Amino acid sequence: MYKNLKIGLALGSGASRGLAHIGVIEVLEKYGIIADAVSGSSIGSVIGALYCSGFDFKYAASLCKNLNKKTYIDVSVPRLGFIKGERICEIMKLLTKDKEFKDLNKKFFVVATDLKSKRLVVFEEGKIYEAIRASISIPGVFIPVYKDNMLLVDGGVLERVPAKILKNYGVDYVIGVDVGFNLKTSNCKSIFHVLYESIDLMEKELFELKKQEADKLIRVDIDDVDPIGFEHAEETIEKGRQAAINEIEGLIKELDFIAASR
Repeated sequence: MYKNLKIGLALGSGASRGLAHIGVIEVLEKYGIIADAVSGSSIGSVIGALYCSGFDFKYAASLCKNLNKKTYIDVSVPRLGFIKGERICEIMKLLTKDKEFKDLNKKFFVVATDLKSKRLVVFEEGKIYEAIRASISIPGVFIPVYKDNMLLVDGGVLERVPAKILKNYGVDYVIGVDVGFNLKTSNCKSIFHVLYESIDLMEKELFELKKQEADKLIRVDIDDVDPIGFEHAEETIEKGRQAAINEIEGLIKELDFIAASR
């Protein structure tokens, strides 16, 4: 807790660009800004789960570099999606030690989108890896998750940076992290890239139109990273660090002012 303030951290979607969340978290913690509650959408749910379960991020870059795509991509005959997602489930189950939300050291929320009700779904109980599998289900790429009469896809479809959930939970100040959009280049070398970049562009338009609930939004500019692979893990994490460093002075002043006014 930062000087009697309850801090929330909302980690946004963005495929492998979401590794930048790690760099942001490292800088925030270095300056004593520790989140009391965390929310995550898509890749943000992955990083948020690792953060809340006590994963040591110093191993993250080397872990990602050693991840062959065959390790986490299990291609299916396309009907509702190209990737089954079972391998990613097993990896997340292992990394989170098969924990449930109640076992975490911070309050944690994961968001997904229910295509049947056309509404946002918030997970805060049950197995963490199951919630993550729903949240990362990029439409057309991953097979959706069927659960409790819901058809669940990527949380970023409706809530790219899930800050409102933390506001509703009652935190005093929400720091949102958006890992950006690829606006300068196109890397459409596979059907996965075509699908992802199309959805990424649609999410950008929605994100710009919606009211942003975060009190401070840290934007990470990542235009040159392949969103499907993890080959540039260290560079992506470093961009997250730099984005947080650029904001840290103003963020501390704002938090100090709010704390002094209470």
